[in-house]
Amino acid sequence: MQDAISSVVNKYDLAGRYLDNTALDELEIYFSTGLDRIRISEIINSQASNIIKEASAQLYDEQPELLRPGGNSYTTRRYAACLRDIEYYLRYSSYAIIAGDNNILDERVLDGLRETYNSLEVPIGPTIRSIQILQNIIIEIVKINNITLRNDKIIELPFQYLIKSLSEKNI
Repeated sequence: MQDAISSVVNKYDLAGRYLDNTALDELEIYFSTGLDRIRISEIINSQASNIIKEASAQLYDEQPELLRPGGNSYTTRRYAACLRDIEYYLRYSSYAIIAGDNNILDERVLDGLRETYNSLEVPIGPTIRSIQILQNIIIEIVKINNITLRNDKIIELPFQYLIKSLSEKNI
């Protein structure tokens, strides 16, 4: 897994160049937002169960057909698999937030997902919606706790990366 530091250093190392102002600016942003990323991670860690529970409740309120016969969350096994996937998106997004780099999302979540979802006939729309809901819940928790972030996009970046990557794949 790469973090923002190794990502910058590796890019310059491969080019055989010293770090320039652009690289140093990227590193400065990473370090200046470190406490924000830690706070967000603490929120996710301490409230993961509730976040997942709320995200699934919102998803199934919006799309109750998923729980009906023929729906992709119909049967206990499929419902549990959906909750597991929501938990994966949340956990790996928290890793990406801490790392300041979305590389782990490719390595641990997105690579191979197309084949898995195709073989299980998992619809992508509800998956994307569950990721949007996770993002919204965390943003709301941050607001409720009056946490001011130096960069409001810290939360959005990994979730939007997942959404964009999944949307681009013909699953």
